[in-house]
Amino acid sequence: MKKLLTILVSFSFVLTSCDYLQGYIKGTSASAEDSLAAKEDYIAERDRSITAANAYSDLFLDSTAVESFIQANAIADTTARRMRSFYNSRNYQAAWMTSNGFTEQGRGFWNRIDSAQTNGDSAALQQNTNVLIDSLMEEDTLHLNAADSLFVKTELTLTQQFVQQAKMGLQSERNLHAFLLPARKVDALQLADSIINKETDSTLWQNNQAYTALKEELKRWHTLAKDSSWQPIAGKVGQLRKGASAPLISSIKKRLAATGDWQSKDTSQLFSDSLQRAVVLFQKRHGLDSSGMITDTMITLLNVHPQDRVEQLLVNLNRMMWMPQMEEGSRAVVNIPQFMLQVYDGDSVAFEMPVVVGKEGSNTLLLNGTISEVVFNPYWNIPASIVQSEIMPAMQKDKAYLKKNNMEIVNGNDSIPQVRQLPGANNALGKVKFLFPNSYDIYLHDTPAKGLFEQDKRAFSHGCIRVADAQKLAQHLLRNQNGWGAEKVTEAMNSGKEQKVQVQNPLPIYITYYTVWVDESGKVHYRDDVYGQDARTRSLLFTDSAA
Repeated sequence: MKKLLTILVSFSFVLTSCDYLQGYIKGTSASAEDSLAAKEDYIAERDRSITAANAYSDLFLDSTAVESFIQANAIADTTARRMRSFYNSRNYQAAWMTSNGFTEQGRGFWNRIDSAQTNGDSAALQQNTNVLIDSLMEEDTLHLNAADSLFVKTELTLTQQFVQQAKMGLQSERNLHAFLLPARKVDALQLADSIINKETDSTLWQNNQAYTALKEELKRWHTLAKDSSWQPIAGKVGQLRKGASAPLISSIKKRLAATGDWQSKDTSQLFSDSLQRAVVLFQKRHGLDSSGMITDTMITLLNVHPQDRVEQLLVNLNRMMWMPQMEEGSRAVVNIPQFMLQVYDGDSVAFEMPVVVGKEGSNTLLLNGTISEVVFNPYWNIPASIVQSEIMPAMQKDKAYLKKNNMEIVNGNDSIPQVRQLPGANNALGKVKFLFPNSYDIYLHDTPAKGLFEQDKRAFSHGCIRVADAQKLAQHLLRNQNGWGAEKVTEAMNSGKEQKVQVQNPLPIYITYYTVWVDESGKVHYRDDVYGQDARTRSLLFTDSAA
């Protein structure tokens, strides 16, 4: 993916200096830093002001471990100097992991590398390194320490990859953002202020409408966070309908004006037609039932503290930088906190449907790929982890369990047998699955459990993504292929026999995790932090986080 290298080049500012998080050379002007950093033999001064008390990560490397890695891998002098400079600027704090595993930035960078390797667009890392990283990714709970050889090798391999990708544009994007690879905890409002008042943004983001809209939203909430008069709306409402009159309505109008949903200056106590329209807009933007009635749930969302919104926006802006920019034209997007699949035709949504994503502990991973194959009536090759935790205990309780569930053992020689479920009405993958190559064996699929799509929070799967209308998606993917009209798709789905069809025009797909995002009309939407990713990053990044 050509855009991958473009974006990685833009990351290079972290190898020089950061406006808000201090430069690598204290007391030196930005222009002087640029001049120094341009020299091939330049190595940044070690920043000992970064300590365990204020660091982003709780893991610190021994400088000798970096030198040993450089020597053992015969790393070229230029790359070696950049690695030393990189870690000096962080006081040898880990860039990609904490003791609990990968940071969000670490996952973001690895997913970029993995996607490029899967699509054949980047030189692959050594196979043993891929295995190390995948083993870390798949762990639900980790506790790493700085002496752990797995941690040290993975951390330094990623940094080597990072500086090699970024080195060509060393000076070009030094003012992009100070928190791309955070080195220390910061004050959220000060960081927001530095972003809002930056005279020019990176060339990468100047024409990005979503980034511009989120930056404006950040400005709105930054202003509210500095307003000492802000107070939560007090009281319970039950349900307030149009036509009602109550003192609370005046406060709700003022708050909706602050959020940008209410454009009128009317602050009366009457629940008017225009207020109902504002209520519906707010409800749609926050994933609520757009009933037009004011409820206690809506009041709770109106009472989210402005600093919480500032932190949420900063985390999502950081996340946006690590996700690849989406290709123009047709694409599919699954945003996990939204529990929706949207299929785009250019800049507009052609159709959308609810999805079920991985439950907590079986999180659906963030990645991008290309839907290249449709499989009708698929076999389900059950992952070993599910066989061990669910199938084998069920088999011990009921000898006929496999037969009752249309399953069979493919290979029983291992301690954990290989089990698959045959095509049929109860097959967990339903009547069709949609494949896009990736390292984690994640795919989209149909499901016989249609009732789950009626739930508001739809995190129930083992990691793959269930779609509400698989037939519609299959018809869309095969719509321009000879012999694959709607009737043929229906026939294939109901045949009961596995059939694989290559998609002649593969569809790019992006699996994202945005709790704040901008829709095609420019409206900003908010959702719950279903996997707790925002909360974890906020606790690492901000000195005064309420997360």
